[in-house]
Amino acid sequence: MLELDLILAPFADKVYPGLGADDQKRYEQLLQCEDQDLFAWLLRRKKPEDEQIARIINIIMASRDPATAV
Repeated sequence: MLELDLILAPFADKVYPGLGADDQKRYEQLLQCEDQDLFAWLLRRKKPEDEQIARIINIIMASRDPATAV
């Protein structure tokens, strides 16, 4: 999904290398999720039930715009 690439690619290039090992694992786990779930989470239409996924979603959103983090 192009929209996901526009969010996740810059994060992977700029932020991911500086994450701790646990958050890097969370990001890798996130990439295994279904595109429609990722899209809903990143647009804040749904909140992930998994706390680990919710954490990495918040990190991604904060890296884009700190005002969007929850």
